[in-house]
Amino acid sequence: MFTDLKDYGFTGADFLAAQEIIKEKNKPFYIPARIIESRRERFKVICEHGEVTAEIKGSLYNNIEDFPVAGDFAVIRYNTEGSSLIDAILPRRSRFSRVDFLGHSEGYVKNVKEQVSAANFDYVFIMSSLNHDLNRNRLARYLTASLQSGGFPVFILTKADLADDPFSLAAEVQKIAREVPVITVSSKTGFGIEELTPFLEPARTAVFLGSSGVGKSSLLNRLAGQELMEVKEIRDDDSKGRHTTTYRHLFRLPSGALVIDTPGIRELGLWDSSEGISLAFSEVEDLFTKCRFNNCTHSSEPGCAVLAALDDGSLSQEQWKNYLTQTKENAFVISHSAYLKQKQEFHKSIARSSRARQKKNKYFNE
Repeated sequence: MFTDLKDYGFTGADFLAAQEIIKEKNKPFYIPARIIESRRERFKVICEHGEVTAEIKGSLYNNIEDFPVAGDFAVIRYNTEGSSLIDAILPRRSRFSRVDFLGHSEGYVKNVKEQVSAANFDYVFIMSSLNHDLNRNRLARYLTASLQSGGFPVFILTKADLADDPFSLAAEVQKIAREVPVITVSSKTGFGIEELTPFLEPARTAVFLGSSGVGKSSLLNRLAGQELMEVKEIRDDDSKGRHTTTYRHLFRLPSGALVIDTPGIRELGLWDSSEGISLAFSEVEDLFTKCRFNNCTHSSEPGCAVLAALDDGSLSQEQWKNYLTQTKENAFVISHSAYLKQKQEFHKSIARSSRARQKKNKYFNE
């Protein structure tokens, strides 16, 4: 059975990139593939021979940028008798990243690193249910991260059948979304599902993002026409859900569209999101150019366009607060990740010098 990787999102550029790597290897059994499932160190890939299990080579373990995730295009060494080997990851067209604060629970940050959830998607479905768990500030963070990712964001408001007035809630979300589409759906009744059709084209990939219990698995099952994922009930007191999806998986729908389902995200820390912030808050940053002073701090200066907009209501306090919070967090992440990277390089250089000295001493002692 031959599988056409074009049906799984491979483009001419991806095939060329894969062939360059395969040519360098100059060995048999190296072929292009796409990661369709990632569970810690266990992977499934789709290649010309169909779906196969795979492992990763040692050099990829400690490389955050090249560690495989669902949606990645790759080159594998195909094995007919066991697990194949993921040898290289092709350049990503898009990636959804969040920050991992190591040591944050102890009250200080030991390390800051990037955590990639999915790659090579065309659309980002930012999902939230129309219940008590609808959080505007959280959605604003998802929008920034999605705009930074390289995908086209779409807000999907689920469980419309449980809301008394879903359209007023959708209007509130639209204030955050600005020009980004906001679609209200019910996986139970089918309401609004047809509005997703333009974003579910054959060989195009959408990634589902949202907290646990927002209905990602239910929507996936509805789109697939069968139960691909288990669905669990949410808690009645706060509308929060339990993790149904515990790994990342790429599914191919009957329509030919591709969907990456991801585990619920409890806390979304922004990773190097300068561009995403500028896109999400373009109207805010446009105000900066209208201030009387170039070095305006937007706190008390006369002729401040931001303060004027806050006074007349054209800029909401919520939007301004979200902008300040996200820019402050982003600056912290950038500064700490750069500092830690320099620190790691410094220690590596010391280690290399130490090994060189040991080698030199061993040579002369002999």
